[in-house]
Amino acid sequence: MASYLQIENISKSYGPKVLFENISFNVNEGDKIALIAPNGTGKTSLMRILAGKDKSDSGGKIMFLKDIRIAFLEQEYEFDPKREIFTQIMESSRDFTSGLDQEHLWEYERRVKRILTEFRLGDGSRTMEELSGGEVKRVALTQMLASEAEFLIMDEPTNHLDIDAIEYLENYLKRSRCTLLMVTHDRYFLDSVCNIVMEMERGAVYTYRGDYENYLEKRDERISNWNANTDKVRNILRRELEWIRSTPCARSGKAKYRIDAFYKLKDRSEEVIRQKSVDMSGVSEGMSGSGFSSGAKLANRLGSKIIDCKDVSFHYGDECYLDHFSYNFSRGEKVGIVGRNGVGKSTFIDLLTGNLGGYTGTIERGESVKVGYYRQSGMSFDEDQTVLETVNDTSLLNRFLFPHDMLNNKVSKLSGGERRRLYLLTILMRQPNLLILDEPTNDLDIVTLNVLEEYLKDYQGSLVIVSHDRHFLDRLVDHLLIFTGNGKVKDFIGGYSEYREYIKTLEAAEKSQARAAEAASKPVQKQEKVTKKKLSWKEQKELEALEADLDKLGAEKKSLEELLSNPGSDMEQTLKASERIGGLLTEIDEKELRLLELYEKQS
Repeated sequence: MASYLQIENISKSYGPKVLFENISFNVNEGDKIALIAPNGTGKTSLMRILAGKDKSDSGGKIMFLKDIRIAFLEQEYEFDPKREIFTQIMESSRDFTSGLDQEHLWEYERRVKRILTEFRLGDGSRTMEELSGGEVKRVALTQMLASEAEFLIMDEPTNHLDIDAIEYLENYLKRSRCTLLMVTHDRYFLDSVCNIVMEMERGAVYTYRGDYENYLEKRDERISNWNANTDKVRNILRRELEWIRSTPCARSGKAKYRIDAFYKLKDRSEEVIRQKSVDMSGVSEGMSGSGFSSGAKLANRLGSKIIDCKDVSFHYGDECYLDHFSYNFSRGEKVGIVGRNGVGKSTFIDLLTGNLGGYTGTIERGESVKVGYYRQSGMSFDEDQTVLETVNDTSLLNRFLFPHDMLNNKVSKLSGGERRRLYLLTILMRQPNLLILDEPTNDLDIVTLNVLEEYLKDYQGSLVIVSHDRHFLDRLVDHLLIFTGNGKVKDFIGGYSEYREYIKTLEAAEKSQARAAEAASKPVQKQEKVTKKKLSWKEQKELEALEADLDKLGAEKKSLEELLSNPGSDMEQTLKASERIGGLLTEIDEKELRLLELYEKQS
């Protein structure tokens, strides 16, 4: 198996802050790797170094396999706001398209147009300045996917995408035979697409083959083993300390190598790995001087009226974002809001909170309601203030992964995820009994998300969440308000996965009914002509062979997936399975397509 990327001893620091130091790892052909690390440890910096937009402080080596096509997706896509979408993609792709002959250039253009359509971006004639953040991300992804590069390197590809776009990208990458290295916080996306989890911690890289749950389990084992070895080192250190202290007058005659070894042992004995997590207990239980109230007190302060909406409509120009909407939000309920980019989810939140007027109908807010509104773009800090000056509570800052040595860092020096974490803390400190979160998962690392989920599960106030993170929604919400476009909103009881299953069942039933209605509406003589259509003997045999082949291939696929998901599998077998499964999926797709053609011919 070819090595697509070899990284040796690269480092990055900003002032006194070391992001990573002398890290090394390989990416092999067929690997689909999710890179995980806490915010502020340099994931984006690493991606920029790989893309050639930054350099390692320590030199080191970054070696890509010669002649493979590589495509990078950075968090921020650079574009000319005046260009049309299609022109922007073609201009930004010149490094890739410059060597193509006319036939291959036309093929690339066709791929661009097809993916634009599948991403719901039309014919690409709109200008870039007209697009939302999610649409800009889809343009960047179109450019990447159309290149059909062998190696994709992606930094948070699902940020700002709506769930439909995420599911399209997920299915594309699952079927693709590309090699992939990506940073993501989306756990469903990670488990569906990736076969390896790679963790950066304490200047080292740890690789775990399998899904996210396997990563958590194996990581716990690694940390337990490390700390157990630390205990052994401390026992040895105690004996060596007695030796060092004995006969101090004769110390100069003691073996120098043993003295050097003692100090190395001392350094190692201080290395204990503690699981970093956001401890929300101070928020829910109350902290002296912090002004925090318990979840029960939050609930008690809420009256019976939260927000009542009656016959609310809102238009912006020719666009209808809300059409005669009525709903009374209840005390203690947890509501998820979902829908495609641009259908009005954030507009709806601005209406609820009173940040936007110009609507018809009535929106009444309870007198006891105190709103905490976490916005997508609502962070407003004094960049010259320190972390401690922004939130003057060291206990709470420590609980939110701001250790003592970070408290005097200026806000301007924080990573995107660290700023988000600080912003979240400033909102919770206001003691809201109605918490509204607009895309809270963007830029937060998985560790923070897991513990935030635990806090929100126990939160006793009312909760409204706009999110594209399916795992986040499934764990937290009681029901969904689904924005379907043109101002229409549907209420669905249950989480997002339940909703998707419902939609799939509904769509299958509708297709079946449509086929039945179409068959019933055909004239009798046409139906007779259809029934006389038969497969040739050769086609019948082909159909039977395809059915048998697909049964075998399905069984092989299941066996390979079980092997790949088993962390105890033999490495050589696992590598072979990883190589085989990409070709297997392609073979299944081709045979299923031919089978459908034969079915349609005989129907």
